[in-house]
Amino acid sequence: MPRGLRDGNTIPVFGFGTYELDGKDAYNTVSWALEAGYRHIDSAEWYENERECGQAILDFCHKNNIPRSSVFYTSKLKNNNGYERVKRAIEKSVKDCGLGYIDLYLVHGPIGGPKARLESWKAVVDAQKEGKLKSIGISTFGIRHMKELVETDLPIPAINQIDLHPFQTRNDIVSYCKEHGIVLEAWAPLVRGLRFNHPKIKAFAQKYAKEPAQILLRYSLQKGYVTIPKASSKVRIVANTKIFDFELEEADVDALDALDEGLVTDWDPTDCP
Repeated sequence: MPRGLRDGNTIPVFGFGTYELDGKDAYNTVSWALEAGYRHIDSAEWYENERECGQAILDFCHKNNIPRSSVFYTSKLKNNNGYERVKRAIEKSVKDCGLGYIDLYLVHGPIGGPKARLESWKAVVDAQKEGKLKSIGISTFGIRHMKELVETDLPIPAINQIDLHPFQTRNDIVSYCKEHGIVLEAWAPLVRGLRFNHPKIKAFAQKYAKEPAQILLRYSLQKGYVTIPKASSKVRIVANTKIFDFELEEADVDALDALDEGLVTDWDPTDCP
């Protein structure tokens, strides 16, 4: 199920996150995800697993005689440390994954200040023009950081990937992104498992005869987000796909929205200088 982006490309709305997966674990879990039907794999320079993710994609495509273009691959810039260094980092990511190009490349965070952010974005824009990157975007950017880019004459990011879930709704960032045609991608749709036992989540799981994780993922999709759950076991990887055979009632989505507590599950640089 693809979602259109402002640059004319599309992105599968359901993907597989690989944060904190490395070596054989990264290769195996990505392989299991692809076998389970995922066609969107999310990696990053920071994760140090680009090589394994790319190899799993290539091996899967070869085994099933399907083109590399059938799998959407994302990677991200680790450091905002100057135009030339960013260009080299992009080239290294393309080389390490072995896929020929990257479907979506994100500036991983806004840390470094306005000048560093702008130089990173210029480098990413230029790499896109060179064909190394199909679509480009940002991750964990706050409104101030996005305004800096929107107010230049450079392309507006296609995506902002950020932690979004019922316990961290980020209504202001969501509204700004929608106003400027920036697709939202949720990198912590499962709240890292921290709220599976919340009474409301358990009640909805019982009501819809689904697991707590499936309720959270269905919520993410119905909010219009691209969602990229991470799992490390084959059973969980498969279970997370079982979200397309039911729909949450609108009142239940509203009830989930009301759970917002500003919960940060990992890091939150959205207010950094």
